[in-house]
Parts: sequence; C-alpha cells; structure tokens
Amino acid sequence: MANYINPRIDCMKCVQCQALYRVGDYFEGCPSCLSAGAPASIAPHYAEWPTKLDYITINDWLSYPFSDLGEGKTSLSSLPRLAASLGLTSLHTKNEFTNPTGSHKDRMGSLVAQRAADIRIRTVAIASSGNAGASMAAYSARNGLECVVVTTPQISPNWRRAIETHGARIIATETDDDRWSLIASQAKKGNWYPATNYTIPPVGSNPFGVDGYRAIAFELHLQFGETAPTDIVVPTARGDLLWSIAKGYDDLREAGFIQSIPRIHAVEPFPRIGAALSGHGMVGHVPDDTNMGSISGNTVTQQTLRALKMSKGYAVAVQDTEVAADQAILGSEGLYLELSSVATLTGVRHLIREKKIGSDARVVLIATSHGYKEETRYRDQLPVTDWPVG
Repeated sequence: MANYINPRIDCMKCVQCQALYRVGDYFEGCPSCLSAGAPASIAPHYAEWPTKLDYITINDWLSYPFSDLGEGKTSLSSLPRLAASLGLTSLHTKNEFTNPTGSHKDRMGSLVAQRAADIRIRTVAIASSGNAGASMAAYSARNGLECVVVTTPQISPNWRRAIETHGARIIATETDDDRWSLIASQAKKGNWYPATNYTIPPVGSNPFGVDGYRAIAFELHLQFGETAPTDIVVPTARGDLLWSIAKGYDDLREAGFIQSIPRIHAVEPFPRIGAALSGHGMVGHVPDDTNMGSISGNTVTQQTLRALKMSKGYAVAVQDTEVAADQAILGSEGLYLELSSVATLTGVRHLIREKKIGSDARVVLIATSHGYKEETRYRDQLPVTDWPVG
C-alpha cells in the first residue's frame, strides 16, 4: 500500500519559533528550540491550499491520505435538552469513538503508518496502554508493517488482546520513563519509527500523525456550515488534538474559507497548563492520580500553549468526582463515553461559571472514545519483558 507525501508540503515549521526546515522526520521537535532548552513541536508546512473542500477532497489537505479502514467522517450527536439546561444555544458531541478502533487515535495511526511505509521503515513503535496502541497496531497491519507497543504491566487484557490480534509485539517496562528510554534508543538507531514523542520536556507526537487530526476541523466546517461552533472543548494531555483542531481552523481561515476560528478550550485533570502559563515550567509536580487515564500525566507542551493563544481559548481543570457525575448525565442522553471525554462537559460547566462561555454559544465536545474501554482496565498484570532490545 504505497502513498506519498502531499506535494503541497514544502518544508517543516516549528510551532513556537516558526523556524523552517526541510521536509523530514524530527522526532525531538524543532532542533533550534531543543538546543535552547525549550523543546517545541514541528509540523508540515503547506505552500498552498486546495481551492475546494468537501469529504472527497479532505485528503488533499493532509500530509498523507486517510487509509480505507474508514477513519474520519465521524458523526455528531445533538444534545438539545442538555444545551437548554446549561443555557447554551446548542451542544453537540463529535463522535470520534466511531472510528474503526474506537477512538480519535485512528486519524494519527493511519498517517504514521503511511509515513513509515513511504520512507521504508519496517517497524513502527508507540508507547501506549490503550487507544493509541490498538490503533497503531491496526494501521501497521493494514500497511504491512511490524508494530511494537511499549506499555506497562498494568495494560488491560482487552487492550492486550486487540493489540496482539493485529499481530503487534508488546513489550512491558517497569515505568513510563523506561518506555520513553526504550523507544528513544531504538529510534536513534533507526530500528523503529516512533509514533509518540520520547523527550522530557515533551513535544507532540509524530508530526505527520498529528497532522491527521486537522481533519476534525475540516469535518466540523462541513458539518455545521454557516452555523459554525463558537466553542470547541478538547480533552488534553500533551495537546496533539487541541493543537491540530486549532491549526485546522487557522488553515481554513488562511485559505479564505472562514473569517474567524472558534475558541478552542483544553480540559485536563490537573491545572498543568495554568502552571505553565504562570512560569512554573512544562513539567509540573501534580499528583497524577486520576481515573481520566487518557489525559493524565504531569507535562505540558508548547503546542498546547500555542493552540490556546491562536484560538483565544482557555484551560480548565476538572475533578474525577464531578466528571463521574457527568458520565451518568451523558448516559441519560444515550452516550456512554470514557471519563476523559466526559471531562469536556464538566469543563463546559466550569467555563460557563467563569463567564468564559456565554448563552449565545454553540458548543462542540470532542468525544475521543466510548466508555466500554474502561471496563476491564488494570485487571491483570503483564510480565515485564527484558529490554533493551536490538
């Protein structure tokens, strides 16, 4: 399955210092920012935009086309009763759980696998204990590649079964830091093509994979037309999704399809972003004890800060107890979402109380994954595999 990079891409661009580099793979982000001790993500830069945008031509806006597993074109669910109770004009979820492996990660997995195949690297590696690992395993298999999922012993049996069914190899390490060390070692040797970042402080995930999330903005533009959302609320850890949605809308504005972009807000389980904005660094001292596993962690990325600035969005921290209550409320609307996705609704409540979202708002919640994936989490322990390898 051979796909080649979009010819409209003429270079790579740092999201922070705006430095330009030749097209290539920069696993540690912008070389200039890295040497200055302030790591930042790098992204494909498009020299021109297509003159048309519809569901057929979305691939023309991306670094690589989506594969034919059926990712993308995810549905919306309207929540009028909940919107009325919150005093909003409208409220929708963007149902990323309808992607083939059940999460937004398929948009990244598709493009990462195609990039690896394009540059003839046979093994893709990813650090994950859930959605991303299953997705990367599926898209590696689809593209005829080997896949290594580096995880921890607490991986659930359901995730393990899914990953192994796709033919991927699992390596369990004692700690998260061990995962990053192993992937870094193998990536630097040229043995593995990394889907995830491994630096601390971090940058975003693989830039070609992250580029795929921009399609969410393009789809929302097509789905809403002239009644575009005023606010989009995104579950946020290292900001891949947040940045890409903001960038996608900014690209639409640059291309002349829209005049302004929605406010795009980040929701997290700890006030990491606020601490970073206050000058406390990109690696914080937070308890990292939350049931919102998909957005846990103690780090912030420059792409997150850039996305909030670009879209005039805000960051809010929510607690497990209030998110659990909102999971039941969304359940009464017919949606069973993972807690990290439910956090967007809780975040909206905070933003309304803080008068950062008004009654004229048309709000979209990014529902990254459904709740079924949380059922068997951490039910058994995977033996730790001896490493390093190679």
